[in-house]
Amino acid sequence: MKKEGTQISSAEALIAQIRDRALNLYETRQLLCAEAVVVALNQGLNGGLTEDQAIAMAAPFSEAMGDSGCMCGAVSGAVLGSGLLLGKNHPYRHRKEMRDNSRELHDAFKAAHGSTCCRALSRNVRHDKNAHHRHCAEFTGKAAELAARLILEKRPELLNNANTKYLTERQSKFKGALIRVFRLLSN
Repeated sequence: MKKEGTQISSAEALIAQIRDRALNLYETRQLLCAEAVVVALNQGLNGGLTEDQAIAMAAPFSEAMGDSGCMCGAVSGAVLGSGLLLGKNHPYRHRKEMRDNSRELHDAFKAAHGSTCCRALSRNVRHDKNAHHRHCAEFTGKAAELAARLILEKRPELLNNANTKYLTERQSKFKGALIRVFRLLSN
């Protein structure tokens, strides 16, 4: 029984690290919402994609699917990241389960925030750029947390392979700006 309790507390600590890492990536403006969630999940739980691949996969879903105002990018990132990590070894066998997990993430986020539509979620803060950014940062962290919890519930063995060194890294806004500039110049 003691091992189970230790594993639960370890899982909760890891979930918090994933949430905080996604939040830091977004708050320092290194990545957008969907990108931050997918990168934190992929890097933190060793999903197998390079950071560039994870960003390329998630970028179209950021800012409500390319600023369309539809699905919240953080929710999209949570769904993408969970699909990657839950279906990784046998995607054809797990397709129904992945769809069910997607619905579960959607419903949990909607229950917590009242909507998954970016337009509805940001209605009261769109006029204030800084408030809007803080608001979306909260959603980014929450979506990463929901996805991490679901992933670790379904695949607890991932707890043992987590990249905690990556997950505990934090950048300041200044360093985040430097990283963005470096990435832009190197591509």
